[in-house]
Amino acid sequence: MDYTLGVDIGTTSVKTVLYDVKGKVHGYSNNGYPLYQDTPDMAEEDPEEIFSAMSDGITELVRKANMKPGELKGVAFSCAMHSLILLDENHKPLTRAITWGDNRAVNYADKLKASPEGMEIYKHTGTPIHPMTPLTKLIWLRNDHADLFKQARWFVGIKEYILYKLFGVLKEDYSIANATGMFNIYNMDWDEQALKLAGVTRDQLPDLVDTTYQLKGMREEYAKVLGIDINTPFIIGASDGPLANLGVNAIQPGVVAVTIGTSGAVRVVTDKPHTDPKARVFCYYLAKNMWVVGGPVNNGGVVFRWVRDQLCAPEKVTAEQMHIDPYDLLTEIAAKVPAGSDGLLFFPFLGGERAPIWDANARGSFFGLNRTHTRAHMIRAVLEGIVYNLYTVALALEEVVGQPTSIQASGGFARSALWRQMLTDIFEQDVAIPESFESTALGAATLGMYSLGLIDSLSDVSNFVGTTVVHHPDPKNFQAYRELIPIYIRLSRSLQPEYKNIAEYQRRHEHEDEDAEKSE
Repeated sequence: MDYTLGVDIGTTSVKTVLYDVKGKVHGYSNNGYPLYQDTPDMAEEDPEEIFSAMSDGITELVRKANMKPGELKGVAFSCAMHSLILLDENHKPLTRAITWGDNRAVNYADKLKASPEGMEIYKHTGTPIHPMTPLTKLIWLRNDHADLFKQARWFVGIKEYILYKLFGVLKEDYSIANATGMFNIYNMDWDEQALKLAGVTRDQLPDLVDTTYQLKGMREEYAKVLGIDINTPFIIGASDGPLANLGVNAIQPGVVAVTIGTSGAVRVVTDKPHTDPKARVFCYYLAKNMWVVGGPVNNGGVVFRWVRDQLCAPEKVTAEQMHIDPYDLLTEIAAKVPAGSDGLLFFPFLGGERAPIWDANARGSFFGLNRTHTRAHMIRAVLEGIVYNLYTVALALEEVVGQPTSIQASGGFARSALWRQMLTDIFEQDVAIPESFESTALGAATLGMYSLGLIDSLSDVSNFVGTTVVHHPDPKNFQAYRELIPIYIRLSRSLQPEYKNIAEYQRRHEHEDEDAEKSE
């Protein structure tokens, strides 16, 4: 039998899935690693810990599958976007991997975003100006950590570092490069204006290749560890957002993919690049004649985790005593509250926000609380607030590429019947949930199979996604959502001028608390 491995290097773990050429799963592994947040706004990971997680995942599945020589046809990668690692001349890391969630470049991002040059760069690159991007991270490092910046010989992301360790060459796919904010989506090369602003040259960056590019001739030491032949092709793959679209078969015009995992996104595939006059959406490369236009949100399942840990500690203890998942208990409680949470709104910006407001200073809040509201109302309002925000991204996307014809949804939230129905009701459209939850790994494996000639077209993914469950909107919930969504949108915009003020207050006091702890 022929197999392909899909490897998804995510924000908190590496997920590795073994597929046959019909898309059937033959093995799954999930290996996590910590996120380091030593100071305010920091979000870093250790490249070696990620490499080990990747290595452990592949090794585990290869051993369990007991494959014969030649049965593993290839290994294909997906990767989270926007990471940055500084390497010295010997390709040794000078920094940890600075992730998309790191906000320390916020002041430089705000300044660039407010300038005409910021809009010009967005139009060239399709990447909104935000502290998540390597472009703004490089500007911050060059200005605030000049000595470290000058020591660096190379500037790469986590996937490029991992593949360098395995193969000894620095290559970067168009899709990951696109998300750096320094890749020109029209000439498919590094953007000269962005490079100049970042203070780097193209010879400090990896060579650019297509997402179907294959690497062969792995270093023997790693081939032995992984348990695979050194000539097994590794397909460089793409970034996780575009591959999630592929993995749920949302690659036809008008088919929208909605993902809610730790974070979330709304995306649609087009046959050419599109940018937004208001710079609310991204445009990222997937494959030839396939561009993914959409918006990412910082605040998905991570906000529900905050509810579990900070607002619902008693319920968490009860769930553990009953040996059930605390999330299941919380959604059961929320389901008893009517749609619209009796007028309680929640703005889920606990980690700043990307689309559609692109404001790293954004902060979360409840609005409309009164004495009749209970903790159950608050739980439901949080879940609704996450979906409201995704809906505002969908509205922006509609202005750029037109009205959606159908919606495919995936991510951890898809396990919750309440959340699935909530998404369907707020979007007022049928929502299909594919059988395969690990859509990004499947997207990577499909791209790998296409590169290897095992399938004729990326559209063959339609044979891999399995059965889908379709949810239909419930008309009795329309009225509440139709009244509340305009209020939510107006309020989210009216609060924006104060986000910077409250964020600066919080940062100032966080620093003061740190200084007080050190003095003690």
